[in-house]
Amino acid sequence: MIYFDNSSTTSVRPEVLHVYEQVLETVCGNPDSLHQAGRKARTLMEESRKNIARLLGVKPSEIIFTGCASESNTMAIIGYALANINRGRHILVSNAEHPSVRHAAEALAELDFDVEFLPINDQGIVTPECVRQHMKTDTILVSCMHVNNEMGAINPIGEIADVVHTHPTCVFHADCVQSFSKIDVPFDRLDMATISAHKIHGLKGSGLLMKKQKLKMVPIIQGGQQENGLRGGTSNAPANIALAKTIRLALEEQKETYRKIEQINQYLRRELAKIPGAMINSPADALPYILNIGFDQMTSEVLLNALDAKGICVSAKSTCSSHSANESEVLKAMGKSKKASTHMIRLSFGKDNTMDEAVQFIKTVKEILNAYGLSL
Repeated sequence: MIYFDNSSTTSVRPEVLHVYEQVLETVCGNPDSLHQAGRKARTLMEESRKNIARLLGVKPSEIIFTGCASESNTMAIIGYALANINRGRHILVSNAEHPSVRHAAEALAELDFDVEFLPINDQGIVTPECVRQHMKTDTILVSCMHVNNEMGAINPIGEIADVVHTHPTCVFHADCVQSFSKIDVPFDRLDMATISAHKIHGLKGSGLLMKKQKLKMVPIIQGGQQENGLRGGTSNAPANIALAKTIRLALEEQKETYRKIEQINQYLRRELAKIPGAMINSPADALPYILNIGFDQMTSEVLLNALDAKGICVSAKSTCSSHSANESEVLKAMGKSKKASTHMIRLSFGKDNTMDEAVQFIKTVKEILNAYGLSL
């Protein structure tokens, strides 16, 4: 099997799995219990929080453990907006965000917040100038992903943050799920940032929200003192402890893995350009871990299924949107044709992918097009 769907999820590193299993076997206490078993769990979990904070260059109190990136995004958007409604009601979100951000913004609109969706340009990004033009006196929150999960387009979040921070009552949140440990994230310039473990060879059901200490927020999950009162419920200590290892290993390999993935991406771009009817939708300067392509001859669904039958795993659109309408909303927002938005697939790469797999992919695609390709 060739797995080119790492933006959906990744395999779990053996080292991370070992830590997780070890904690499950030896740490049985609830981190909020006062007995020795509980104290042991809390000590290990807080050590993990400190290590993660050090790796990100933030304070331990600014790391909030969550169950996933969708929860982190929801907490950032809704939790911050509700806590700061006295400062304003205007929210800016790009029109190419992950469903968790988009749906959180739509939920705020139902609560009479003034939600505005920023357009991406033909390169798939939101420009700082676009943000500047849409800011209002009562704008309290701007949210924009670092790397687009369908195209790999890289938003200039550092520059956007600078624009946001010229406004005295506004903060900036970035969904960094697809960028973290692949390219550098300017945490020092962000007010809130989302990270997911299972996108970087960690555990599913594990994520975090980096929230600067000064920010007020209301809890989305009520019921307890956990995470400074911002997330009720028994802490998932084993997953939170394993997250520090996940992040450290991912960051240690960032440069080496990037070079390897860049070579795979460049090879695929060169070979695809030789195939009649092939489309490369990702911008030239996109993150190399994501390559959005298509073929005039085959729709997304047909090509995805044909590749699957050959043992090659890819996606059509973001996985969290994969069961919705066939058209890619991101490609449509970039001004691509209807055909491009219904004939695309996303390849996404990870540390375990090889050049041999890329060569096999090109060979298989040619076989599929020769066997099934029709002008549509």
